[in-house]
Amino acid sequence: MDHESAEWVRVLSAGAPGRDEAVARLHAKFLRIAGAEVGRRAARQELAGTAADDLVQQAATDALVTVLAKLGEFRGESRFTSWAYKFVVFAVSNGLAHHFRRTAPDGWEIEDWSVLPDRFGLTPDRQAEWQDLVAGIRKAVHEELSDRQRRVFTALVLNGVPLDALVQELGTSRNALYKTLYDARRKIRARLVAEGHLDETGGRQA
Repeated sequence: MDHESAEWVRVLSAGAPGRDEAVARLHAKFLRIAGAEVGRRAARQELAGTAADDLVQQAATDALVTVLAKLGEFRGESRFTSWAYKFVVFAVSNGLAHHFRRTAPDGWEIEDWSVLPDRFGLTPDRQAEWQDLVAGIRKAVHEELSDRQRRVFTALVLNGVPLDALVQELGTSRNALYKTLYDARRKIRARLVAEGHLDETGGRQA
């Protein structure tokens, strides 16, 4: 264990001299990390002002409670701060997911295909070029994907549901959703190539 990490463990241990000051310093660090993480990710959920500030405070406090409870589990395989900051990021993810679930409009699982051109950066002035592609994607989603793949694709790609919110909704992990979405996209691409919408490299057919 490096010296700085060992010192954190020592001063944060129950009954250690100066523990209250150390806890306050760690909480201040957590506030900065949570603030940066919320600032980076909140715009996608239109989270700002008091709601964002509250989430930062709650995430920092939740992470602090977790770190103090798990202090005895730290084995020095990484720097203490790197280990501790992971709990802040996790707390922010949970907070953003809960925020989305509270504020999401009814029917967020409904397939709104009108948003797909915007998701892919397809401009209205070139509609004639991409409308067949969009139709092909929609057909592939309904005919090639499993129910779970279709639900994940609809939530993440069509409706812009935050990944962490979908993780909680489906009771799964981020890696599992990444794999599901990857497999879904692979199936869609294969169908688009087979029907002539894309060439073998993934580009549009001439």
